[in-house]
Amino acid sequence: MNQLEESLLDAPIIEKEGYQYFVHPISDGVPMLEPELLREIVVKIIRKADVDVDKIVTPAAMGIHISTAVSLMTDIPLVVVRKRQYGLDGEVALSQVTGYSENEMYINDVDAGDRVLLLDDVLSTGGTLRGITGALEEIGAEIADVVAVIKKEGGGNELEDTDYDVRTLINVDVEDGAVVITDSHGDD
Repeated sequence: MNQLEESLLDAPIIEKEGYQYFVHPISDGVPMLEPELLREIVVKIIRKADVDVDKIVTPAAMGIHISTAVSLMTDIPLVVVRKRQYGLDGEVALSQVTGYSENEMYINDVDAGDRVLLLDDVLSTGGTLRGITGALEEIGAEIADVVAVIKKEGGGNELEDTDYDVRTLINVDVEDGAVVITDSHGDD
């Protein structure tokens, strides 16, 4: 069993408004993220993803640590999709609608013709990734690959009717107060 599997099986479960939710360092920043776990995840992403790209794009906030580590290992520049508007030239606004919230996000430093890798921590409903892929298409960027570390089963997938298949490292569900690994290799 690898560290990602072990860390998910050991993840605390909390209940919020009738929903069982696992708390994990990749998706929540707590418990503490061990460097060995981050290193394992980054190596798996680099092996699975199309890294022949100009830029890595990731939503704030929990995609930042993963994408920063991938950027350091591949020398690919990193663009963070922010929740704050800065009003810089070329800034593009998008609506982020997830199963949990709705808000505006902003993309800077992606240009028409850029080939990008979109990275995120968790695929739950696909709402965040749907908003970002739509904005990247409007910009004229080429989305080479979309990768999320963890897929939470049962949340639906708003990218199902698009041209994008989200590749994941591991797929999980929460049943009877425990994380259950439904696919230890994720989706390709």
